[in-house]
Amino acid sequence: MSTVRSADGTAIAYDRLGAGPPVILVGGAFSFRRYRRSVELAELLAEHFTVFNYDRRGRGDSGDTAPYSVEREIEDLAALIELAGSGACVWGQSSGGVLALRAAVAGLPIAKLAVFEPPFRLDGDGDPPPVDFATRLDQLVAADRRSQAVKYFMTKGMGAPGFFISLMRLFPPMWSRLTAVAHTLPYDVAVMGDTIEGKPLSPSDWESVRVQTLVLSGAKSPERAGNAGRALADVLPNARHEALAGQSYNIKMKPLAPVLKEFFRATAQAGAPT
Repeated sequence: MSTVRSADGTAIAYDRLGAGPPVILVGGAFSFRRYRRSVELAELLAEHFTVFNYDRRGRGDSGDTAPYSVEREIEDLAALIELAGSGACVWGQSSGGVLALRAAVAGLPIAKLAVFEPPFRLDGDGDPPPVDFATRLDQLVAADRRSQAVKYFMTKGMGAPGFFISLMRLFPPMWSRLTAVAHTLPYDVAVMGDTIEGKPLSPSDWESVRVQTLVLSGAKSPERAGNAGRALADVLPNARHEALAGQSYNIKMKPLAPVLKEFFRATAQAGAPT
């Protein structure tokens, strides 16, 4: 493990694997660098790239300087991009993909960007979270009611059925992993902003993302995931959407890695950011 200092002095922990053009992995809600799927993807990509697999602030071995803001998370990613050097590509999953997109809006020098199932809630794609969703989640976290915060986030935010949460709680190691990062769930809500309120994406919010972007979704995921991916690709100036056959929200890393390898290596072979 190594650390890099963000602009506000927060230590951001990361693992560096492999050799070649740099790729930075940005996890979504509940994810951290030692999560099994994150490690697996890092190891697969390390055969061709220098991979930076990091803990977002508040998770794992990274610091968590208060107060939180999305801008501080963008600065964390900026510190990693500076460390990685020119031509860094970025992969982001779920809300981590939205964080990467917001970093691109802020002008970070990303060579290529790939995102998987940004969890936008669009008009007609089911009920959006309650209007007091962020406030209620903040209250649960402030009271250190971690299990309740995880359940509330997954049911009211992600749309997971209650029985699914009950099943997950039967596996203590899994549930402990989720509750360990429950205090960071409001961070993901802040990253998502108004994109979960059940309205169309605003092109003006994303038109400055000029970086070539690959928007992925699972062909077996709920219809709203594909709708969100296509909507995002439509409002980005330089993007395409692809539905991965046989994949769902719980995407498998072995079939994903070759897709990312092909997309990112095109930039590496060109010798400069797109």
